[in-house]
Amino acid sequence: MVAGKGRKRRQPLRFVSEALAVLVVITLVALVRPASASPLDAAMERVFTVHSADAEDRFLGSAFLWGDGSVAVTNAHVVGEAEEVRLVDRHGVEEVALVIARDAVRDVAVISVAEGRSGLALAPEVPGLGDEVFALGAPLGVEFTLTEGRISAMARQVEITVPLRMLQHDAAVNPGSSGGPLVDAEGRLLGMNSQIADGSRMFVGIAYAISAADLEVIVTGLVEETLPAFPKLGLRARPVDRQVAEALGVTAVGLLVDGVEAGGLAEAAGLTGGDIVVAVDGADLAEPGDLAFAVERAAEAGEITLGILRDGERVELSLAFEAEAEGLGARLREVSQGAPEVVKAYRLAALGVVLEDGGLVTAVTDNSPALMAGLAQGDRILTVNGGTVDLQAYEITEAVLILVEAPGGETRHIYLDPWGAMEGVRPVGGANVLDPDVVVF
Repeated sequence: MVAGKGRKRRQPLRFVSEALAVLVVITLVALVRPASASPLDAAMERVFTVHSADAEDRFLGSAFLWGDGSVAVTNAHVVGEAEEVRLVDRHGVEEVALVIARDAVRDVAVISVAEGRSGLALAPEVPGLGDEVFALGAPLGVEFTLTEGRISAMARQVEITVPLRMLQHDAAVNPGSSGGPLVDAEGRLLGMNSQIADGSRMFVGIAYAISAADLEVIVTGLVEETLPAFPKLGLRARPVDRQVAEALGVTAVGLLVDGVEAGGLAEAAGLTGGDIVVAVDGADLAEPGDLAFAVERAAEAGEITLGILRDGERVELSLAFEAEAEGLGARLREVSQGAPEVVKAYRLAALGVVLEDGGLVTAVTDNSPALMAGLAQGDRILTVNGGTVDLQAYEITEAVLILVEAPGGETRHIYLDPWGAMEGVRPVGGANVLDPDVVVF
């Protein structure tokens, strides 16, 4: 009996031992097996930060892989006029890439990149009001950041001069987010973050993204060179609102022409200040922004017919797009006849910096390279390129690194290049895009 009881007592212990052994094996397998990346994590693998490919090494914004992965897409205002930019992925891998196409009006640029990676998949459906979205990019230079929000409005035309209806959302974006993707919870592309609401350079709860559907048309057209350039009309106009309509005794529709650019398309067509544009190619302008879409549709044909009100009478004018290209060529030839002389050396005073004894900055001229670089009134210049110099007599013959002390005692370095692009922090107004030095007309 004693022996039998002993055997029964050992039986549960054996089961416990076997169970523990299985648990250990499962735990080891879980630790060894690599965790599968989430869809959003996989999407972030296709995001870049964009930097200038020069000695200034300026942070410009964000970008992401497109399509088969042979190109990346960003905003045109991110790359500016640069022919090359430096792209950095989340693992720190860098490449200098060629900007192969840009559309300044629609604010899209295409960058050729090394192959071997796939781009973001397009979302199968257009997002709906209230749908969850995620903004990926580098807001305020904070690299590879993800923010969450929801679609707050559909098909919003932000600028009446631009033929785009954008997705409005409230995922936080800030300077540096430009060119980053807007994706759904599965990491599929919904759009490209491009602007914030007018009135503030920082995020105020309203952001705008170019939709994936529009991007597909624009990027494909840029790569295949089939996208017609958007004509510059040389036209200054304002919507005919109720106040304007009451003053003029007309219906509150269309665009009141404030003026036209000399030598521009509008002047060539016969438009003049005081005209009211009410129709394009026979279709009434239900909204002021309809003109941009009408011009886009007619760009390939090269001509549109404008219906205008002039002195109470309806008049039709033909506006041709070819004249603008011819005029541009003539202006380019005229401008290129002579090259300006390049200044080879600057003193700080010549750069608009007023100094007292001890290197104290008492004033900095607006729009000077020093102000753009970050030098401010109240700073004290300590060293130039690591050494003490006579600041009144020192001549800058190349880009310099200046150590300054702020009024509170904090020190910082400023990279000053009088021959550089003069891009930096400065006041902006009007409709604000995400990067601090760009204002959209």
